[in-house]
Amino acid sequence: MSDNIISISNLVKRYGDNVAVDHFNLDVRDGEILGLLGPNGSGKTTTINCLLSLLKYDKGDIKIFDKPMTPDAYDIKSQIGVVMQNVAVIETLNVYENVDFFCGLYIKDKNLRKKYVEDALEFTGLTDYKKYKPKKLSGGLLRRLNIACGIAHKPKLILFDEPTVAVDPQSRNAILEGIKKMNREGATIVYTSHYMEEVEELCTRVVIMDHGKNVASGTSSELKASLINRETIRIGLPNKSKEIIDDLKEINHVYKVLEDGDDVVIKCDGGEHNLVHVLSYLSDKNIPFGHVTTELPTLNDVFLEITGKELRD
Repeated sequence: MSDNIISISNLVKRYGDNVAVDHFNLDVRDGEILGLLGPNGSGKTTTINCLLSLLKYDKGDIKIFDKPMTPDAYDIKSQIGVVMQNVAVIETLNVYENVDFFCGLYIKDKNLRKKYVEDALEFTGLTDYKKYKPKKLSGGLLRRLNIACGIAHKPKLILFDEPTVAVDPQSRNAILEGIKKMNREGATIVYTSHYMEEVEELCTRVVIMDHGKNVASGTSSELKASLINRETIRIGLPNKSKEIIDDLKEINHVYKVLEDGDDVVIKCDGGEHNLVHVLSYLSDKNIPFGHVTTELPTLNDVFLEITGKELRD
């Protein structure tokens, strides 16, 4: 048996002349939270739909739990939970009835299903709202209902697609903590989001898609370490001169110095104590300076470096 819960090999999906997924490869390991990132049009949604056998694809192999995934592989599908970005609940049913309905698609034993539904309501903090209809719920509670419907049957693999869009900070925190708890209890999770801070907090590994391909993968730390820019120092330096700028460029690990109004922006490609070295130079030369800030790279910096900064539809 493989340690991979998901194995995608050379996946190709075309829409006419447009190649939406281009020989895409992905392994998701048992017990991890994998962040699947990509700009609009990168192929993420198409890949997920192929993974779930909701779309036919032109080429490639997809295995889940070490078995080929097919449209009628109900034994596999019964172990998968899906929480999509668009809330999908039944407006005429109350909270309890919604969760019971979706759980009942997989769990036929009434007593077991009752326990699973109550577990899901408690897990998502919806026990006090079980008689409410969806239209009576806030946006955050509605998102949590969407999650309860997707995970009530206790799946081994859960796919989350932008689960915290347009929710308040308290609900977002509750959702993220819930995802961590599900993972601790044994669920393997694939998580897509445009909130990079969530991905950094949650995901044990990150894959970045672009133009239908797997263009980068690794932990957040590994991906950030791949950037040229490892630290950015900004200093208020209104009396700077060409000589000062040239001297700053000679400091070890400084690869670029930019002027920005009364500030200088110093880019470093690695090393330690870069700020100490810069401030020591200014102090030794008796050069007055104002505010000082330093920033380390973020996952957002990696994303923009790899996929480009232009806005996409």
